Amino acid sequence: MPDLLALSAQFVDAAIGEDPSPRLGPTNRVTCELSEVADGVAMVEAFSHVVSFRTDAGLVLFDASLDSLAPQVLSALRGWDDAPVHSLVYTHGHVDHVGGARAIVDEAAERGRPRPTVIGHEAIRDRFQRYDLTNGYNAAINLRQFGPGGALTDVGPDGRPAFFSDFVAPSVTYRDEMGIDVGGVAFEMHHGKGETDDHTWTWVPEHRAVCAGDLLLWVFPNAGNPQKVQRYPHEWALALRRMAALRPELLLPAHGLPVGGENRIQRVLDETASVLESLVAQTLELMNDGATLDTIVHTVSAPAHLLERPYLKPVYDEPEFVVRNIWRLYGGWYDGNPARLKPAADEVIAAEVARLVGGGAMLVERALVLAETATAAADADGFRLACQLVEWAVQADPHDRAAVDAAAHVYAARRRVEQSLMAKGIFGAAAQRFEGDA
Repeated sequence: MPDLLALSAQFVDAAIGEDPSPRLGPTNRVTCELSEVADGVAMVEAFSHVVSFRTDAGLVLFDASLDSLAPQVLSALRGWDDAPVHSLVYTHGHVDHVGGARAIVDEAAERGRPRPTVIGHEAIRDRFQRYDLTNGYNAAINLRQFGPGGALTDVGPDGRPAFFSDFVAPSVTYRDEMGIDVGGVAFEMHHGKGETDDHTWTWVPEHRAVCAGDLLLWVFPNAGNPQKVQRYPHEWALALRRMAALRPELLLPAHGLPVGGENRIQRVLDETASVLESLVAQTLELMNDGATLDTIVHTVSAPAHLLERPYLKPVYDEPEFVVRNIWRLYGGWYDGNPARLKPAADEVIAAEVARLVGGGAMLVERALVLAETATAAADADGFRLACQLVEWAVQADPHDRAAVDAAAHVYAARRRVEQSLMAKGIFGAAAQRFEGDA
C-alpha cells in the first residue's frame, strides 16, 4: 500500500507537471483501500474519499462516498477499526459525498448500535429538495458530464436516466460554526462557500488537521461548472485562507491525496486561493469598467505558472467557466449585448445567416476548414468559430445530412483537443447526438 503523504510530497515538492505514472501513480485514485495517514486517522480512497478519526466514543467519519461504493468503504473501515460510527459529517451535499450514508446508518441498525449522528450545514436540506425537483435534469447533465454508465447516473423505474434520491438528511445542522467533542477529540466545523453553498471544512486541533472536503480537489477548483448551480470563487479563496491561518500539519481533501507538513500545506492552500483571487479581481475590475461578458471572457486569464501545478491543472473545470460564474454571481444573466436581451430564436438566426452566405453548404465548408486547421494545431480555441458555423448549418436545416455529419465530426474533433472533463463531456455529447441523427 502506498504511503499517501510521501506520494503527495513528491508532487508538491517537485511541482511535477504531470502524473508520472507508473512511478508515482495518479493524484486522484479510486481504490477503496484504506491508508492510516496519522495515528488514529485514516482515509479510504473512494469517490469521494471517506476520512475517519478514532475516538474513545467511536469513529467520526467525514463523507460517505457513493452508494455503490459504500460496501467496499465499510469493509475497508472495518478492517481498520470495528468501533461504532458515532458521527458522520457531510462536507457538502453532493451525491458522491452523501450517497453511502444509507449503508452506514443501516449497518448500525443491523448490528444493534445507536444510529450515527449525521451532521451538515443547514443548506444541505434545501439541496436535497432541489435534487428531487430537478431529478431528470441532474440525470441528463451527469450523462453529458460523465458519459453513459457513469457512477452518478441511475436508471429509474421507467427505464429513463434518473438521479440518486435515497438521501439521509442531517440530524444536526449548523449555520456558521459548530464545535463537537467526541470521545475527548474536538472537531471545529466551519461553513465556507465554494463549490457549493453548503460546504463544511473542519479543524481537528488534536491532530492539527483540516478536513477540506472539496475545497481542495487536486485539480483546478470546480468553481465554474457550466451545467450546475452557482459556485463561489471569492468565498472559496477566503475559506482556504482561513484554513492556512491555522497552520495545519495535515490536510485531508475529499478527492486527491492528503498533504502533510506545514510548509507544504501552506503552498497548496496559498496557490489555490491565489488563482481564484486573480480571476475574481480581474473579472470585477472589467465589470466595474463596464465591459461586456464577451470582452471579459476573452480577456481574463489565470496565472499560467499556477495552472502547471499538479494540484491546479484544469482537467476537470477551467478558468473560463469560473469567469462566467463570477459574472453570473455579481452581474446576473444579461451579458451586456442588447441584441441578446430578447434575441430571435436560434434557428431563425441560423436560417438568416445561411441565406446571407449562400446556403448551409457554405457554412459547412468553412467549418470543416477551420476544424481541420485547429486539429492540426491541437488548438482548442481554433474550434470556437468552427462549432458556431456548423451549429448554424444544422439549425438552418436539421435534415441536411452533410451538415449533421459535419457537426458530428467537428464536435468529436473538438472533444479530443479539449483539456477539461466538462468541456470534453459537453462536446462529446454533442458529437454523439449528431452521430445518432445521421
